[in-house]
Amino acid sequence: MSDQNRRDFIRRASSGLAAGASLGVAHHLPKESDNDPGGKEFQPAEYWRERMADPDDGKKYGWFIDTRRCFGCHGCEVACKAENDVPLGNYIRQTIYKDVGEYPKVARMFLPMSCQHCEDAPCIKACPTGAISKGVGGSVLIDYQVCDGSGECVNACPYGAIYIDPVADQAVKCHNCYHRLEHGMEPACANTCPSDAIYFGDLNDPDSKVSQALSQAEAESLPLVQLRGEKNTKPRMWFTGDAPVEIEERVPREGESLQPSAYSVFNWKET
Repeated sequence: MSDQNRRDFIRRASSGLAAGASLGVAHHLPKESDNDPGGKEFQPAEYWRERMADPDDGKKYGWFIDTRRCFGCHGCEVACKAENDVPLGNYIRQTIYKDVGEYPKVARMFLPMSCQHCEDAPCIKACPTGAISKGVGGSVLIDYQVCDGSGECVNACPYGAIYIDPVADQAVKCHNCYHRLEHGMEPACANTCPSDAIYFGDLNDPDSKVSQALSQAEAESLPLVQLRGEKNTKPRMWFTGDAPVEIEERVPREGESLQPSAYSVFNWKET
């Protein structure tokens, strides 16, 4: 998919949302920090409150990642790059790993990461141009007719899920493969995963793959973990397995993005 095509479908994804109303609002409004207990500066609440609301479409898209099944093939990551024409050195989705244990009992754990599509999304609060809003099923989307590449969303994201495109100079993140959803297909990563570790769907539909997977995990009394709950972002991605606890420290934070350094040999277990 070319950069222009990517821009086209994301524009279509967000054109009918409240973000459209933001075009008439002056860019770079004065910031305030009162709404952010973490100390980051957000835009005034009246500027983003409407864009934070889910559309009235009855859908609630979410994710479940079974890290017990992930064996680190990076298929999800490659599929995402191919589907969205992600440039080398940048990532919308990345599988972060860590070696644990002591020889000869050593294991490598894997944590597939991407945008968490938070219900209380810091990127929406921080965006000075009003380019980020909620799309179908509550997907957090960027409108490329409005984004000016200021990077405030990168500074606000607690999961390092946004990067600035080196050519377009605009913010890029997971958009739940909106262009595939409108044709009845899954996001490329979920469709590609050979171990069925990635589940996506409508949380409001008890028969969806993600709802069924979450129900089964609960029935088996498996721990359901959401990363960095102290950020109060209400992410729509749940994990099970030991990897979230073991690898959380390696997940990028505010002001960072997913990087090739995640694959450095220096990330192998320290001796």
